[in-house]
Amino acid sequence: MTDRYEVIAAKRASCDDAPTIERMCALLGVSKSGFYDWLHRPLSTAQRRRELLADKIAALFEAVGGIYGYRRIHAELVRAGEHVGPELVRALMRQLDLVAVQPRPYRKTTDPDPYAPGTVDLLKRDFTAQQPGTKVVGDITYIRTWQGWLYLASLIDCATREVIGYAMAEHLRTELVVEALEMAMRNGRLHADCIMHSDRGTQYTSTEYREKLLELGLRHSVGRDRSMLG
Repeated sequence: MTDRYEVIAAKRASCDDAPTIERMCALLGVSKSGFYDWLHRPLSTAQRRRELLADKIAALFEAVGGIYGYRRIHAELVRAGEHVGPELVRALMRQLDLVAVQPRPYRKTTDPDPYAPGTVDLLKRDFTAQQPGTKVVGDITYIRTWQGWLYLASLIDCATREVIGYAMAEHLRTELVVEALEMAMRNGRLHADCIMHSDRGTQYTSTEYREKLLELGLRHSVGRDRSMLG
């Protein structure tokens, strides 16, 4: 009977135009008096624990951005000291209509351009510099967030190992690395003829990026597919 009473109570709470209690009781084959007795009956210890557990699951699911399924939610609850089985977690998530959203798959940030002109490697794996602003290494990495991938383009000075320019975006277009370059220029961190070294990714071998370096009086240098400091 309890499940039928729960249906009536849920319909009553969620719909302004729901049928009358008497009508719903008749449709579900339960008595009106029985429904009201159930409605005003104090919650049992098990019911109260179930409701508290459901609240914890809903809060945890929201905190992780909705990407955890019942197994990972169960593991987090157990880690926090909660004594609960995975099947109960699964049932409560189903009851709460909590469906995990799969994160986007991994994406490469370095795709060599087979048609790019052969730019010279001016560093030859020598990532040291005596003066700031004369040798700079650029790279792109990715950061997983609850809303998807965020891409970070950064410029690191070989002399100081400082990040002197960066840009973030949800895309991997050339403008991402150009914006990082423009930040470094605005901050006055690049000298004339500074070597701008990177991998052979399409962003760094694009015409747009090359033209920007030429405009700023900087030298273009590429190494292997993925550049590393040190």
